Amino acid sequence: MKKLISYSILSTILGFMVFFGVKAYTQATLYEELTTELVSYQDAPQQAAFQLERIAKSILGDLYIDERRILLEGVREKQDQAMAEAKLTTYYFMSLLGLLLLSFFLVSLRVFTFFGSLAAIVTLIFGLITPILMVTIHKEVEYLGDIVLSFESKGVIASIAKLFEGGDVIVALVILLFSVFIPTLKVLSLLFVSLFIENKFAHSIVKFFKMIGKWSMVDVFVVAVFLVYLTANKGDISRAEVEVGLYFFLAYVIVSMLVSLSADKMLHKLNR
Repeated sequence: MKKLISYSILSTILGFMVFFGVKAYTQATLYEELTTELVSYQDAPQQAAFQLERIAKSILGDLYIDERRILLEGVREKQDQAMAEAKLTTYYFMSLLGLLLLSFFLVSLRVFTFFGSLAAIVTLIFGLITPILMVTIHKEVEYLGDIVLSFESKGVIASIAKLFEGGDVIVALVILLFSVFIPTLKVLSLLFVSLFIENKFAHSIVKFFKMIGKWSMVDVFVVAVFLVYLTANKGDISRAEVEVGLYFFLAYVIVSMLVSLSADKMLHKLNR
């Protein structure tokens, strides 16, 4: 009965994690779309039109209704709300993830490894598909003001695809290997270990990941290089804004390390 209650609670936590993860992804994507809309009003033709409207406003005063300004204020309000919702739901997700990790002290190592692996899979998926970085490149142009030259906002998967399209195959392959293939293989292997602990192959899996444990932070290193690569630019850089997808990915790295230690401890205890 105690086990059934533990399974039900942990399953419920996982369910809510998925719910809040989807909400965070949806709001982060909405924020990306609204920012793209705002940026579209900052190219040279739009800024020229904006300057003309300001002149008209100065001449006509209250007789002139600045519809553009009203529109932009509405979009900015929605943008701020979307980002606030994305951060809030990400916070709820991380809180539930932390609660699930605390179950280490309440359930068996096998149960913790199983649910920890599932949590790592969920976290990894959102870390790969949710936008992780927004880069805006602009330049101050006389008479026109601040002109946006380039705007990018991508998740890991979308960025890898873009790198392939741009001919940066080596960079794309490195990121694909260390940010997608190896993390996915690792977390699925840990799930296999929790399900088939008696299998000798499971022991080999844990030994393998323990042997390459020194490479566990390569995931983080690759993301760091990825961010630097995207923010590096030959022109003027406005700003690089970190988005919630990066927190999901970094959370996966931490969870997978803890679950690996749990699996290793579980097998060590079994072999006594």
